[in-house]
Amino acid sequence: MTEIIKIVNDIKSKNFKPIYFLCGEETYYIDRISDLIENSVLTEDEKSFNQVVLYGRDTTVEEIVSTAKRFPMMSDYQVVIVKEAQNLAKTFEKFESYALNPQLTTILVFAYRDKPDGRKKIFKTIKDKGVWFESKKLYDNQVPDWIVKVLKGQNYGIEPKAAAMLAEFLGTDLAKINNELEKLKIVFPEGHIFTPKNIEENIGFSKDYNVFELKSALATRNQQKAYAIIHHFAANPKDNPIVVISGQMFAFFAQLLQYHGLKDKSKFNAAKALGINPFFMDEYSTASKNYPMRKVSQIIEIIRDMDVKSKGVGSGSMKEADMLKELVYKIFN
Repeated sequence: MTEIIKIVNDIKSKNFKPIYFLCGEETYYIDRISDLIENSVLTEDEKSFNQVVLYGRDTTVEEIVSTAKRFPMMSDYQVVIVKEAQNLAKTFEKFESYALNPQLTTILVFAYRDKPDGRKKIFKTIKDKGVWFESKKLYDNQVPDWIVKVLKGQNYGIEPKAAAMLAEFLGTDLAKINNELEKLKIVFPEGHIFTPKNIEENIGFSKDYNVFELKSALATRNQQKAYAIIHHFAANPKDNPIVVISGQMFAFFAQLLQYHGLKDKSKFNAAKALGINPFFMDEYSTASKNYPMRKVSQIIEIIRDMDVKSKGVGSGSMKEADMLKELVYKIFN
């Protein structure tokens, strides 16, 4: 996050570099930085003669270099943006000569939506002459904190449970999450602290029937609530795919197994070790009392077995709804 802030601040301060190579598997920041340059470096009048957008599938390195070598017209800079630059991967090393001696009045941006081999000479040259930024995908347990930080930077807040609900409902696609946050910001004024109820009412996410609440019911051994949630999942299979449910349950019990192995189970130490918000540690403490380490190991094997069955191996004619019911039964018994 610090690296991103520096790049953004430098651009806003007009401290430009001749080359920006934005790459990685998480496209959110690639698009944000590219869009910032596209929309803010030149005035609308300057863009007519000095801003060019090319696409990797429709251009060549030679065309990009020829364009980049031009001088700006009635402007201090020209901006050349190459989107989908990963399509040039096989010929990208031809860019070496330009990278060694870039046109300083050109701001050349590559939006490379993949992970390149940074050890290659061309990429080492780019790192030396310009800005190299690799946007890495977040792990599931990092997403709630990301949501909190993004909203804080926009003068909003969010309750830990609401952030966790968003993360579980939307996954790790930061662009998708940001779109939903933008919708929420339209509804609520600056300074608002988002609650689980806000998420439920505005994003179509049930605060009672979701994987988050299922884990909570399992942790506290609330069988009535757990089975009610499973029945809801069974009635709405498209909205609750079994692969997502089993993945989240596996992650929870794997973390619980890790919690059992901790010598220091104090809230903040355990939260740091498990990579989760301290707000949720009481749930893990309760679950550890309800499920001894040996039982947790058995549950993990049960979940693995169900995951294999859900993919059609050894399940016969068993329906997904029945698999989930059987899984919950075996967890409790």
